[in-house]
Amino acid sequence: MAPLDWGLGHATRCIPLINALVTNGYTVILAAEGAQAHLLHQEFPQLTLLPLAGYRVRYANTRWGLALSLLKQLPRLRKTIREEHAWLDQVISTHRIDLVLSDNRYGLYSQKVSCLFITHQLTIKAPFGWLQQLLQRINYRFINRFTACWVPDMEGEANIAGLLSHPKLLPRIPVLYLGLLSRFAPGEVEKKYDYCILLSGPEPQRTLLENKFIRELPSVADNCLLVRGKPGSTEQLTIGPNVTVVNHLPGPELEAAIRQTAYVISRSGYSTVMELLALRKKAILIPTPGQTEQEYLAHRLQSAGICLSFTQENFNATKHLSLAHTHHYQFPPLTLFHPNMLSALLQKSLPQ
Repeated sequence: MAPLDWGLGHATRCIPLINALVTNGYTVILAAEGAQAHLLHQEFPQLTLLPLAGYRVRYANTRWGLALSLLKQLPRLRKTIREEHAWLDQVISTHRIDLVLSDNRYGLYSQKVSCLFITHQLTIKAPFGWLQQLLQRINYRFINRFTACWVPDMEGEANIAGLLSHPKLLPRIPVLYLGLLSRFAPGEVEKKYDYCILLSGPEPQRTLLENKFIRELPSVADNCLLVRGKPGSTEQLTIGPNVTVVNHLPGPELEAAIRQTAYVISRSGYSTVMELLALRKKAILIPTPGQTEQEYLAHRLQSAGICLSFTQENFNATKHLSLAHTHHYQFPPLTLFHPNMLSALLQKSLPQ
């Protein structure tokens, strides 16, 4: 199993699937680099972890700069996809792999074995209709090279990701909805923090948002926990007496911290959203500027009353954190992925 290196979300949402595979008796081999590799090794020290170069997408400081930056990186990304495809063919033979699970890594398909593609973005949101249609055709051209597509969302109209996961036109290969992927489950504990801030996503936007909190949190009187989203870092950051700062928390510790928190502030990355919904946590979402998927998802969830949302540019901790206390949060019924669903999913996905 190999996750995309676009923030930590792709790696964290693989954790329930890895646990399900292990629980059902499969031998699992992981592949990643950098922060994703560190996180997966921390969660599964007993599993083999192969080094696999990430897409290493570079972000920009501005919304429109991101679009230009991604355009410039396309030739390198295509080369990376070709290289990971060649890498996979070698690894399949060396490690006698029977099944590949790729979380949004387009080159991890093969004619040798069945390969499953995991994504919630069947629709890639774009500012123009013609561009969105073009992106979907390119997206499907890659997805259709796989055996089946697994979508971490609920089937039907009562879903979370909307058009992202439920477009009018589906890929040609079988598409199966998993329910929401989350490491966590609901439960109440005694509150320790008023706010838990979860930083994540590619640079430099992670740091830009962190700097905003460094400036503004000293004027917030409530108890805050800041999780920087930097696994493997030993850097120490001090903000103020009311702010606890940690670089990273492993899954069980992060779950405990979120449970002990009244309100969570985070990006509107889909993996984070799934886990907050699973815990039925009241949240303020701040989309990564220019990341259209996060902007769409934050708007959709706020319109449904599930969360509050502010742009990074307009967000002010002193002014906006207190609004969470008066917002009427509404939580929809959810279907969560469970390990006992794995056997049926594989049976429907793989050639008989």
